[in-house]
Amino acid sequence: MKTYDRPKEKELREILTRPVKDTEQIEKIVMPILDKVRRGGDHALRKCALEYDHVTLKDLWVSEKEILEARDQVDEDLKEAIKIAAKNITEFHEAQKVDDLEMEVMQGVVCSRKSVPIQRIGLYVPGGTAPLFSTVLMLGIPAKIAGCKQIILASPTNRLGKLNPVILYTADLIGIKKILKVGGAHAIAAMAYGTESITSVDKIFGPGNQYVTAAKQLVAKDSAAIDMPAGPSEVMVVVDEKADPDFAAADLLSQAEHGVDSQVVLVATSKNSVEEIEKCVANQLKTLPRKDIAKEALKHSVSIVQPDLNAMLDVINEYGPEHLIINHKESKKLLKGIVNAGSVFIGPYTPESAGDYASGTNHTLPTNGWAKSYSGVSLESFQKKITYQEISKKGIKALGPVIEKMAAAEQLDAHKQAVTIRLNSLKK
Repeated sequence: MKTYDRPKEKELREILTRPVKDTEQIEKIVMPILDKVRRGGDHALRKCALEYDHVTLKDLWVSEKEILEARDQVDEDLKEAIKIAAKNITEFHEAQKVDDLEMEVMQGVVCSRKSVPIQRIGLYVPGGTAPLFSTVLMLGIPAKIAGCKQIILASPTNRLGKLNPVILYTADLIGIKKILKVGGAHAIAAMAYGTESITSVDKIFGPGNQYVTAAKQLVAKDSAAIDMPAGPSEVMVVVDEKADPDFAAADLLSQAEHGVDSQVVLVATSKNSVEEIEKCVANQLKTLPRKDIAKEALKHSVSIVQPDLNAMLDVINEYGPEHLIINHKESKKLLKGIVNAGSVFIGPYTPESAGDYASGTNHTLPTNGWAKSYSGVSLESFQKKITYQEISKKGIKALGPVIEKMAAAEQLDAHKQAVTIRLNSLKK
């Protein structure tokens, strides 16, 4: 990790640049896949599974038998851990429910707003180098709480056409039964456009590799909405000189092991802290099964020395991290000034892993700087808001002239006439 000592404000943007992806080239690969599935349906989907996943799929959907078999293939201790995580995630997302709003804004004019579930939802769960069964909880639970009518889950299989049993167990635990044995860009296409056996969805959720991400962004232009723009995983760890260097090193590596295009950023109050933490990173790296992946990620990761609190806030808000870990004696002061972050982890005993799995917050978060304008997934992500208004005779008499004047000023005479005709009817 390259270290920068108290960089100037104008240098920050360049220092905090994410790894560059050739999005144009990726889209050139993905667009024909989307087109194949849109035109060819189930047959094209099977061909894509064979071509890209090297698996022959007899059935596109997971059977009830496979779900039952998966229950026996999952360790009982892991089952209990998943149940505790599910409880916490359920409680936190249940608490996000809000009452419908209704108010009389002026006499005779009543406005209201209520939440309505998005009817058809597609959930994408990666199953490649790290089968993310935790994502089933993070997406499936709020979708269920919101009351989404149809929930489809898609995840890639192994070479034998089998899904990871923990993914199946977790989906079954929270009541998701419609599970597609398909991954990659072709899975996104199937959910967005539909096929003979797959009903198209209204919104697609879930992380994925660069091809899945590109597919989501492309279908969002003409078909299904998506949860948010996304990119590789990232974390920013903020420490002072009293922070445990081993804790900080472990937090950095927990994100670096996600993928070679992940990025981690260390912000420390002293150069000595940076050096201690980097030694701990090197020691911990030796024992990691995914050390080769983490090493690649560390090549485009950085350390920044910044003792000044306000300047530290500038670094945080300029980067807008997906995950932000703060282990600093002035954490309360820092928290007041943070405006750009996906999810924040406070204190020495709050690793990012807690939010990834079991604390209750959602781990589907904006990356690549999108935390400056997007929130992470929440209950509201699976809902839409509909507004209503009802105006009485007394209300239109009071508000009508206001509308007429505004419509006339915009030279929209039909808009004005829709009011005038009602006002005239009340004069009879």
